[in-house]
Amino acid sequence: MEQREVNSRRPWVVGVSGASGTPYAAAVLRGLLAAGESVDLVVSRASRLTLLDETGIAFRDAHWQEDLRQWLARGADGKPDSFDVDVSDVRHWAAGDLAAGPSSGSYPVKGMLIVPASTACVAGVALGLSKDLLQRAASVTLKERRPLVVAVRETPLNGQTLKHLVTLDEAGAVVLPASPAFYAGATHIQDLVDFVAGRVLDAAGVPHRLYRRWKGELGGGSGGD
Repeated sequence: MEQREVNSRRPWVVGVSGASGTPYAAAVLRGLLAAGESVDLVVSRASRLTLLDETGIAFRDAHWQEDLRQWLARGADGKPDSFDVDVSDVRHWAAGDLAAGPSSGSYPVKGMLIVPASTACVAGVALGLSKDLLQRAASVTLKERRPLVVAVRETPLNGQTLKHLVTLDEAGAVVLPASPAFYAGATHIQDLVDFVAGRVLDAAGVPHRLYRRWKGELGGGSGGD
């Protein structure tokens, strides 16, 4: 009997939609890679415009590794080369490639994180539209009962979006608003970004050290370890 090679790679799919908040996505990606996780990346067409506007980086399919490395090295304050990141275990899928691996339930993944999630993305996933690979991969994640974390980034939220978020919650997704907290002793914008990224990774069960956790002591975030 012929011995078949078994591919043990089981990545997290990370979808980046067009909402403002590309530093959140960068922090989540760095956190996953630092934890030794593999990543399949889907960057929507709309998010490329947001990324260009927020960072000046043009994300190009033909040069995605170079552009991704530049993006992940950038701090939330806009300073380049703030982080040293190895992107060798990232696989990029074009948003328009509906034949990509994550479009099928038989493709082995651990789950999916949408960071940030626009209201248009939330609506598309809640309604099962699958208009691009990001939405299709999210729909597959839900039908396969895999973890789906949706870091919605919008304010205020209207009634229709709230209904869509309830639909996602009822379908088994974790709805995680990109809402920074201040009890962890944030002193820089990166601290606030890392708090949200850390909560996304918490929801996915991925270990990290992105923020100081609450220990039940008032004032515990004001200084010290």
